[in-house]
Amino acid sequence: MGGQKRIGVLTSGGDCAGLNAVLRAVVLRASGHYGWQVVGIRNGTAGLLSRPVEATTMELDLDLFDGTLLRRGGTILGTTNRGDPFDYPLPDGSRVNRAGEVIEGYRELGLDALIGIGGDGSQAILRRLAQQGGIPLITIPKTIDNDLGHTEVSIGYASAVQVATDALDHLQPTAASHQRVMVLEVMGRDAGHIAIGAGIAGGADVILIPEIPYSLAGIAAKVEALKAGGRNFALVVVAEAVKTESGEAVKQSQAAGGVNYGGIGHYLAARIAEVTGSETRVTVLGHLQRGGMPTERDRLMAAIFGVHAVDLIAAGRFDRMVAWSGRTVIDIPIEEAIAGYKAVDLDGPLVHTARGLGVYLGELAE
Repeated sequence: MGGQKRIGVLTSGGDCAGLNAVLRAVVLRASGHYGWQVVGIRNGTAGLLSRPVEATTMELDLDLFDGTLLRRGGTILGTTNRGDPFDYPLPDGSRVNRAGEVIEGYRELGLDALIGIGGDGSQAILRRLAQQGGIPLITIPKTIDNDLGHTEVSIGYASAVQVATDALDHLQPTAASHQRVMVLEVMGRDAGHIAIGAGIAGGADVILIPEIPYSLAGIAAKVEALKAGGRNFALVVVAEAVKTESGEAVKQSQAAGGVNYGGIGHYLAARIAEVTGSETRVTVLGHLQRGGMPTERDRLMAAIFGVHAVDLIAAGRFDRMVAWSGRTVIDIPIEEAIAGYKAVDLDGPLVHTARGLGVYLGELAE
């Protein structure tokens, strides 16, 4: 694919820190090195449904990336995690397939290729669109859950862990001052990577993740052991997808429709207070983990991924996801990338480290 090109880029799914840094890398490589034009598509695939489609795009040129956006959280393009174009909800409650409209919108923009930044769900939709519409597609992994199996790093994860670690740093002094058990609920849709990473870094005494069952008796025993050792406080980190002791997921209904995880922290705080007599408090970080300034790790990976994605377009290699493995950047088929789910490895170094530090990690056999 030699010569002048016009490429599109969009962000899809939940936002996170580091997305603007990816956009910067794409523009600096595509425009600064290859001399291509880069078109930003607003609001993910929803932008390609709008008409005229040009109204939901913006030219991403070198002047826009003067250094400020590198440090900004969120995404200047906007994003969406609703409205699957293959099963699009209408106001009357019916659902229709609008994939053809998305493909038509892409073609109206006169693009030579598309870079999509998203998690497994977004990438699955984008690949399906690309296969149906003949769209030359490259994807970049973005998920704070870090649960894509074929990349060691996804954009947003490091910043989310940093936010949760900072929260523990702030909670520890007040926990000690008031002799309390502090419960910190963090994100983690189905995997406990944020919880275990931040829990170890932030000195948590109890870390609960979806991959490992727990008992209130086990938590109580840990709290009592701390008291017996002269400690007057405890720090508990729990991933939002952890279930109650009886195996029920704790979720919250949204006014706009849909159900999200949330509330396990309050459940645990109440139960810990009951079984230990300790005073408890709860902090739910929620979307604080998605916003804010990206860490140096997320900025670095954003730069590496963005440059490699553009280079793949230059080489004419499509249907690939950029990834990080073995301390280097690689690329793999998108279909393979989204099929590989990565839960916390129960035999891996994080679990071994947490247990080696004496953290209560649930009822995991030795």
